[in-house]
Amino acid sequence: MNIYQEVFLSILYKILPIQTYLEPIYFYIYTVFALQTVYVIALFITSWLLSDSWLAGALSGVWYILNRVDTTRVEFTISLRENWSIPFFALQVAAITCYLRPQLKPIHQRVVLWLVFVSTFCFCLTWQFNQFVLLVQSLIIFTLDCLDFLTAEQVVSLYLIQVSSLLLVWLLQFCNSMILGSLVLSFIVSALFIKHFQTGLKTGGFVIRVGKLALHTLLVLTLTFTINYSAKKILQLKSDEHIFKFIKAKFGFGGTRDFDASLYLCEEAFGLLPLDTFERLAGTVLLYPYLCTLSVLFILLLLVALSNLSTNGSGQASREKEDSTFRMRPDVAYNLLHTVFFGLLAFSTMRMKYLWTGHMCAFAAFGVCGKEVWSLYLRVLHCNTKTMMRLIRYSVPIVILAFLYYKFWPRLMEEISELREFYDPDTVELMEWIRLKTPKRAVFAGSMQLLAGIKLCTGRVLTNHPHYEDQALRERTRQVYQVYARQSAEEVHKVLCSVGADYIVLEDSICYERRHSRGCRLRDLLDLANGHIMDGPGENEPDLIPATHPRFCEAIKTDMPPYSTLFTRVFKNKTFHVYKLKKLKKKNKAENGP
Repeated sequence: MNIYQEVFLSILYKILPIQTYLEPIYFYIYTVFALQTVYVIALFITSWLLSDSWLAGALSGVWYILNRVDTTRVEFTISLRENWSIPFFALQVAAITCYLRPQLKPIHQRVVLWLVFVSTFCFCLTWQFNQFVLLVQSLIIFTLDCLDFLTAEQVVSLYLIQVSSLLLVWLLQFCNSMILGSLVLSFIVSALFIKHFQTGLKTGGFVIRVGKLALHTLLVLTLTFTINYSAKKILQLKSDEHIFKFIKAKFGFGGTRDFDASLYLCEEAFGLLPLDTFERLAGTVLLYPYLCTLSVLFILLLLVALSNLSTNGSGQASREKEDSTFRMRPDVAYNLLHTVFFGLLAFSTMRMKYLWTGHMCAFAAFGVCGKEVWSLYLRVLHCNTKTMMRLIRYSVPIVILAFLYYKFWPRLMEEISELREFYDPDTVELMEWIRLKTPKRAVFAGSMQLLAGIKLCTGRVLTNHPHYEDQALRERTRQVYQVYARQSAEEVHKVLCSVGADYIVLEDSICYERRHSRGCRLRDLLDLANGHIMDGPGENEPDLIPATHPRFCEAIKTDMPPYSTLFTRVFKNKTFHVYKLKKLKKKNKAENGP
């Protein structure tokens, strides 16, 4: 469940002599915030390595802070798994950038590879979405290998680090089958297997090499899906099937009434990247140098790739012998494709933008302070001298930093001086009532978000945990959510008793939801999954039928039989209604039995 970080912190808190003056919650918060410092340091190192200028590191750090609305969610949702994992991912990118630098000594390569492994392992251990992020990264490595930017040794080393990290996490998570059935493992195994047997891949003329690469890609993808399908059948793996249903429906390969996939489809965080994101990025002068750097280097990458494919031979040595006009360092090529691939991922799914925007700061700073882009511009202007290059590389970032200081420093000071307070009296009243008026072993049913708060604030037992990468937990959650569907009192009571609930908490914000449009409200998703017509005016699919029962969360408030027979209201305020389940007598059970 990716909670090793909390286990480690709890041990560390017990060992360190800080318990008398630092509460556990503040120790946790400060640790997460400290990790964001590590994140900024990793961006600093990445941009410095790419540009050979410390000004690039400073500029990337400033851009990250000024664009924190789009670069991180840590200031308003501290305990997210991504707030633990993305700093390690940024460290991994910095280590890979160092590893791919030309003329790196063998001893330094081994040290850096260990850094890549440690950061990759920590990233995988702290976030359940690790396999999907590593899949994108493995596609980047595969592309660079096909276009002859990396040596065979570099490709194999990076692949093996990904595999070993995932397998170690699989072991530490008590043989989590979801990792063994991941696409990234199937892809890496396929890529290494085909690469081993297709020895003549990088020989021949341009047309022959392009044909070989097309065949190579087709073979790798075919073997990937074959291995992945077989692994899931053998392991009977269903933990991540909702994600693939979501992806299939999102990109228009058929609609879905699957409740779990629809929950993702209807959340704004899993929608397309909003256009106002670019307005905010442009306001901090980040977007313009980023687009200039990206467009120039991407054109250069295509030219270098064409030059590599036109060369008969492979490897770094043969490329160095070629007297070619166009060159690109492997570390620059990796970071270029990194920002392209993760940029496309961010465009398709807004939540994934946090993997892109942080690196975007480092890449734009590299473009402003590095030699690659400026040398191309100065060549066009016929003034590519060392003096002019040095003048531009230092003056432009200083001017940008001065402008950002003038524009944003007063605003930052104003924000820092603000003191904000949590205010949600209805939720506080509910938690206090549960803590004072219910048994400590009482079992509560409700929405995933609310139950997480109940567990944290009161320590009571839950029926469904908000961990969605488990098929059994997803099914249990869907059953508990029938309290918001059109189901009979007897059916809901039976479901809640089967999961061991003593109390059910109903929320008016869900029962009468208006935040989402028709078809995306939770009650609509449940109606569709149950084959019922949705509430309100609008079209319905022809095979949907009217429900035979009223909506449970509304009907129970009438306190009429059979609701009053099976449930007793024990708490109520403007937002929440808590009902206690009446346990059926054994006599009634015996009479209803066979």
